[in-house]
Amino acid sequence: MLDLRWIRENPEALDRALGRRGMTPLAASILERDRAWREVQTRAEQLQAERNRLSKEIGAAKAKGLDAAGLLRKVAESKDEEARLEAEAARLRAAIDEALAPLPNVPTAEVPDGLDETANKLVRQHGTPPHFGFPVKDHAALGEALGMMDFARAGKLSGARFVVLSRQLARLERALASFMLDLHTREFGYTEIAPPLLVRDETAYGTGQLPKFADDLFRTTTGLWLIPTAEVPLTNLVADTMLEEGELPLRFTAGTPCFRSEAGAAGKDTRGMIRQHQFSKVELVSIAHPDRSFEEHERMTACAEEVLKRLDLPYRVMLLCAGDMGAAAQKTYDIEVWLPGQNAYREISSCSNCGDYQARRMKARFRPKDGKGTRFVHTLNGSALAVGRTLIAILENFQGANGTIAVPAALRPYMGGLETIGGDV
Repeated sequence: MLDLRWIRENPEALDRALGRRGMTPLAASILERDRAWREVQTRAEQLQAERNRLSKEIGAAKAKGLDAAGLLRKVAESKDEEARLEAEAARLRAAIDEALAPLPNVPTAEVPDGLDETANKLVRQHGTPPHFGFPVKDHAALGEALGMMDFARAGKLSGARFVVLSRQLARLERALASFMLDLHTREFGYTEIAPPLLVRDETAYGTGQLPKFADDLFRTTTGLWLIPTAEVPLTNLVADTMLEEGELPLRFTAGTPCFRSEAGAAGKDTRGMIRQHQFSKVELVSIAHPDRSFEEHERMTACAEEVLKRLDLPYRVMLLCAGDMGAAAQKTYDIEVWLPGQNAYREISSCSNCGDYQARRMKARFRPKDGKGTRFVHTLNGSALAVGRTLIAILENFQGANGTIAVPAALRPYMGGLETIGGDV
């Protein structure tokens, strides 16, 4: 959530930021509500001060034996009016919060202008896409030919956008998650968490999924939400918390199933595993000092890249433009892996610095070492990596002419020494 005081002082900056995201100006509307709220609040405070004055006059009158009935009547009337004004102030403040809740974060200055992926900026590229001396197959054709990727059976069980993996591909998915978690915990200092997969409204609100993206989530009959990413419970571990500066940064990781309705994905990636309702992902979350969140962002992105480097998968890093970023982010790097079956780079990780946007919603603060007041933490999140898309990349980049799949060296210890999937092995 954006700082209301900042909006008061920088209305033009807000409207510029909204314009960069393709939205219409809203500062005037928010400030009009803000003025109305402050006027009512000021009047309620004035009535309270007046009642305090009257109370002193009543005491003085009684001490002198004078009739205080008129003063008492004024106090009663003042109480009633103050209660009415306080209720009105609460209503107006709730309306302001409702208006602020769906507003996106303000992009940083280095974020490129633009409204879609065509304006994203290439930052760096690693590895060379492989060349094959045979017709390349996509992951769906490879997996189905191996008899280990079954979309038809998943459709009978659950409908579209699900898959059943079996045997070596099921083990490969498990191996990938274990490899990623071991890398992030043993070498990069992240603390592994096994979080709940169901969260309350306030938890989804804290990271910005609610109210803006309710249609993209699955909700149970009890009112809990299935997590779309482990970012939601991991970031909220510090909700309503006062941290000490010395505790920062906190770094969490989790490998979990994720659930998304893909409400806006009709007709997109209908074949294969690219876009599913249920998928596995290893997530990274950092709770950082606001003065060091930008360097933490670079560090997190490098941690995600290292997974691809060790798997020997070609990729590139893109700086997203203002209109292509998620609402909570102020700066985002997308890591895109090369998929030979599509002859294209596709997103496999998104690493974002959210500044204090989520912290304000969660009321997550820290106490500076100098003891002067409190500050909001900065929150960051990134996929490291989306497990299903990593599996796809391995199938397509390591495919053989006979339909077998070479297992990357880094994964062989997690696959019982297996070097090839399919064939006579």
